Amino acid sequence: QVQLVESGGGLVQAGGSLRLSCAASGSFNSINIMAWYRQRPGKQRESVATVSRGGSSFYADSVEGRFTISRDNAKNTVYLEMNDLKPEDTAVYYCNAAIQPESNSDYNNYWGRGTQVTVSS
Repeated sequence: QVQLVESGGGLVQAGGSLRLSCAASGSFNSINIMAWYRQRPGKQRESVATVSRGGSSFYADSVEGRFTISRDNAKNTVYLEMNDLKPEDTAVYYCNAAIQPESNSDYNNYWGRGTQVTVSS
């Protein structure tokens, strides 16, 4: 069974930094796109950053220049380095990945359970 497990959330003061990690485990053939989403209080879940298997990345305007997404394909892990954090970055952050369970099968969309990031002013 494929699982995505996030770690690295916590409480930080405004201007501080945190690094989130998300590792995929279980039996699968390949991982395509990996991404981070977040759900702020009272808001819908939104895309924060995505990274392709080749390393091409895209960011939401609200985090461009402050957050960096990266991945280690050998470890099936995606990271989110968050700098200059602001109170409005407070949210539950979710890992997302398109994973191919077996060769010749379709890619399925998987989600982690989320990790809380709280930024105090």
